Amino acid sequence: MSATPLLSPVDSNPAAATVIGCAAHPVTLHWRGLEPYAQSFDAMRAFTDARTPDTPDEIWLVEHPQVFTLGLAGDPAHLLIADSGIPLVKVDRGGQITYHGPGQVVAYLLLDLRRRKLMVRELVRRIEQGVIETLAAYNLATDRKAGAPGIYISRPFENQLADGADAALHGLHEGAKIAALGLKIRNGCSYHGVSLNVRMDLKPFLAINPCGYAGLETVDMATLGVAASWHEVAGRLADRLTHHIDGAPAAAQPQNGLTV
Repeated sequence: MSATPLLSPVDSNPAAATVIGCAAHPVTLHWRGLEPYAQSFDAMRAFTDARTPDTPDEIWLVEHPQVFTLGLAGDPAHLLIADSGIPLVKVDRGGQITYHGPGQVVAYLLLDLRRRKLMVRELVRRIEQGVIETLAAYNLATDRKAGAPGIYISRPFENQLADGADAALHGLHEGAKIAALGLKIRNGCSYHGVSLNVRMDLKPFLAINPCGYAGLETVDMATLGVAASWHEVAGRLADRLTHHIDGAPAAAQPQNGLTV
């Protein structure tokens, strides 16, 4: 199962940049490729600290080597296996513990929320909608959960089943988390962002309570039958995120029968 990517790197340079979005508030998209987490973390904070009111917004697309990250108020007890060999980095985003690794698309959103007149809750909703639409392009049914930012596998709608959604795989992994979200706001600007599991080794998630939830299953697109490359999914995600950051507010809407 695959879909045509909407964006791709302009060349083989992992930091290749493309300007996308509306003319009033353009977004510079950076393909940073495989990059150590600490390098991205330091660069995000430096970028945010150096911003001026005229600094264009940016989205960074990154893939990290294996790392656990623990949010600002995170509980270290959610790391269940201390000697896994995977480093743990304490960071300044919201949320608990999560895992990043090869085969996962991480999109960092460096946005001036004051300039865009965006509140944090609305930004979270727009990011989530961008992920939902990205996954829908691959015929995957997903949903939000109230009070638990991120995106989760749900039962397909009838039209999705008619289009070939795999009901058995969706049922087997219903409620599993496929995308995690965490943000930091400093001086009215955001950094950190959203991670989407494409094709990865999921075993390290068993060493943590993902996002602080004991027993929460974590899944990737490949497990659900999607054959798509990291670059393809990253490009589509960047397109959908930019669309919603630029667009009208993401109104609350039924998601498989649940209004959120």
